[in-house]
Amino acid sequence: MAVEDLIELKFRLFDGTDIGPNKYDPSTTVASLKEAILARWPQGTEIAPKTINDVKLINAGKILENNWTITDAASHDERPLAKDPKTNRCACTIL
Repeated sequence: MAVEDLIELKFRLFDGTDIGPNKYDPSTTVASLKEAILARWPQGTEIAPKTINDVKLINAGKILENNWTITDAASHDERPLAKDPKTNRCACTIL
């Protein structure tokens, strides 16, 4: 996969800190994103999820399902992915 096909995502934690931005393949599942988030979760925080089921990803007001891909999540967002990779960015909130 070419680098220009990757989608840049940034995740905002409940306390306002960010994880990312990082680039992901559009076929990456939400469950895989959650695993990556758990691996990058800031150390020493009092509140930290233990499993991917403890993490909720919300984009455009919708909770993303674990079996969805990034492309699926974008299609549920009703905003098409742009052809310009610089505009293929997403900020998801983690609760």
